[in-house]
Amino acid sequence: MQKKRISLLMLFLVMTLVMAACAAPMAAPGAADTSSDGAAAVASDPVTLDINLGTEPPSLDPSLGTDTTSISVINETFLGLTELDPDTQKAGPELAKDWSISDDGLTYTFNLRTDVPWVQVKDGEVVETGMMVTAGDVAYGLKRTCNAETASDYAYVLYIVAGCEAANTGEGSVDDVAVNAVDDATLEITLNYPASFFEQIASMWIMRPMPQSVIEEYGDAWTEPENIVTNGPFALSEWIHGDSLQMIRNPFWYGWEEMGDVVGNIEVINGVMIEEVSTAFALYENNEIDTSGVPLEMMDLALAGEYGDEFVIAPSNCTYYYGFITQKPEVSDPRVRRALSMAVDRQTLADDILKGGQIPANTFTNPLNFGSPAGDPDIAPWAMTEAQGGTGYAAAVEMAKALMEEAGYPGGAGLSLTLAHNVSESHATIAQAIQAMWQEAFPDIEVVIETQEWGVYLDSLDHDAPLEGKPDVYRLGWCQDYPHANNWIHEVFNPTQGANVPMLSMDDPIVGDLVKQFNDDTIAAQTASEDEQLALYKDAEKLFVDDIAAIIPIYYYTTVAVTKPWVTRLYSDDKYYYRWSVDEAAKEAAR
Repeated sequence: MQKKRISLLMLFLVMTLVMAACAAPMAAPGAADTSSDGAAAVASDPVTLDINLGTEPPSLDPSLGTDTTSISVINETFLGLTELDPDTQKAGPELAKDWSISDDGLTYTFNLRTDVPWVQVKDGEVVETGMMVTAGDVAYGLKRTCNAETASDYAYVLYIVAGCEAANTGEGSVDDVAVNAVDDATLEITLNYPASFFEQIASMWIMRPMPQSVIEEYGDAWTEPENIVTNGPFALSEWIHGDSLQMIRNPFWYGWEEMGDVVGNIEVINGVMIEEVSTAFALYENNEIDTSGVPLEMMDLALAGEYGDEFVIAPSNCTYYYGFITQKPEVSDPRVRRALSMAVDRQTLADDILKGGQIPANTFTNPLNFGSPAGDPDIAPWAMTEAQGGTGYAAAVEMAKALMEEAGYPGGAGLSLTLAHNVSESHATIAQAIQAMWQEAFPDIEVVIETQEWGVYLDSLDHDAPLEGKPDVYRLGWCQDYPHANNWIHEVFNPTQGANVPMLSMDDPIVGDLVKQFNDDTIAAQTASEDEQLALYKDAEKLFVDDIAAIIPIYYYTTVAVTKPWVTRLYSDDKYYYRWSVDEAAKEAAR
């Protein structure tokens, strides 16, 4: 349920992390050859990228994927209508060659490519299935995401499409979802309201073409390697659950020839599933994986130049936060939630623990998005230093103590909290630091830290999971699906049209009116003018992180990673592995 509920697993995360030219490129050594019978054999010494996925992907079903690990694989194996440029984040052609918009801004007509085959892996080779991707496959995929029976946690993003919300809530028929395959190459989608960001939504995995016949034949097992058919730059060739996953180059993807120097030479992607960044880093140092996150205990060495140009800190459009399950008795009072947020020393976390250039956060929406009021001292000034126009941490702690006493917990006496995070050394270090900050500010508070495996953790936070099984405070991260505040403050937390992990309710006897105002503001912002949007998103952020205090925004991510010198890569929230290259000779020599 969180996009990108970051499995920060990963390597690139926690502080880090861890979703066209015409000339044909020269074939790389070891490149796959297409045989006359339509099968492409992977060469005996293929160009291989070795990575750490960080955890088991909970799902490779485009309708069901919600986390960065799953989405990173889906993005490589299924094409979107559009693709976001890794530099500008503007939507450009992918499966759709071009598109037009009706005068009222409500109907999008996409003209699709007709040369994209469905493929599968048989006996280690990528082969065509004899079916081409059509507008009907996209319409089926979109309707399947909206269908209540699919139980997609991400369907709310498509409520912008006419009929989707009704179908998803069981109040209407999926047949009435306003997506229409005019013919095999023409797709029409009608919206409930005009939205400048819909072209970016069209890039998302939940709108990918999906193979209806395969899904109906194999059910939940359709994404297993022996069953799955895909259409992206890579195809799934192996998935040893809980251990590793492999993708191999799809030679029938048009991009290898059409995109010229933009594409790389990767033929095989081997992904292991190592949750602890220190273990992954050891594999990196032993040349067993080609890129890794950097353990917190190694940051001083990395910053001192130990890894030279292999070490990179890059911007990342993600936010690390703690959330409250607001219907849990211990954190049902917004004064308690606000006090706990005030008592987190974000600057010390960034400077002394993370050390990766992370920016302390006073809002949820990362500053790289349109509509973000990040750094505005009108919002949670106690989260900011005096130099930034805030109160500074010492004053924030004094305000927190007063609020906690006002709420009936002087010095934290009588307050017992569970703080949960998924398995990760970095998450554990941050949790222990914040636990210590809370105990310093409120000497009599009890804070118990719980840890769960990623998939189990996500299940426990699902909106419909039993309340008694949820923690009081949880850790998550969010990376943009598209760079607009609507994707953040509205789609993630809106109590009627979003994921709403904190379980906000307009019936809350303490903050119900504030929640209603938050709900109204985020909905109104979707159709407002640009200036009005900025004002409404600012008001919504203040309501959400300050007045209601449903979450504790902690920091805005950076990507902190080491990458071997034989790898040419992008640094972006979506991986775009098809654009990476490996100097296989240099890699083999190092090994």
